Amino acid sequence: MKYNVLISLIVMFALAGGAQASGNAEAGQQKAQNCVGCHGVNGNSSNPVWPKLAGQGAAYIAKQLADFKAGKKRQDPLMIGQVAGLSAQDMADLGAYFAKQKPAAGTAGDEAKAALGRKIYMGGNKTTGVSACMACHGPSGAGNPPAKFPMLRGQHAPYVVKALKDFRSGARTNDAGKMMQNIAAHMTDKEIDAVAVYMQGMQ
Repeated sequence: MKYNVLISLIVMFALAGGAQASGNAEAGQQKAQNCVGCHGVNGNSSNPVWPKLAGQGAAYIAKQLADFKAGKKRQDPLMIGQVAGLSAQDMADLGAYFAKQKPAAGTAGDEAKAALGRKIYMGGNKTTGVSACMACHGPSGAGNPPAKFPMLRGQHAPYVVKALKDFRSGARTNDAGKMMQNIAAHMTDKEIDAVAVYMQGMQ
């Protein structure tokens, strides 16, 4: 029953994307020069605490930038200055550019952690009410661009750990319908770490 409700929510949010600016990847390439220092050339960051943006859904990136600029549901000291002068068109252009870049493959981590992470990613934890990650992010971690659910395949494990713990603590609240907050609230540190390691190694 829980999974049927979850799927219904996914469809609802996918259809309720709303109107937004159409991005121009060429314009975004020029604007992305300010992002290179942290997120790397073509959106493949080398620092594991900063997320890879290459191949990420355009609408998802634009939404995150807008949320950083709004400064209420998602905050980061480094991002405040970066987004302050961005218009909605700038955000759409950046999203379009990074969406077209090829993401670098992630690296495999501890096998035992990855095995537990795969179990949770694919099947969740019914005992504690943790939904399977694949329900929203897909079995291969490709995400769901129309619903603004991010690609997780190959993402840096330290960044994923921070994101999940921020959702769990309420430091980050920009998830639709509190879906991630409700899921992360039931995850242990061990589960979060394991899922992050598994996602990083997904190909």
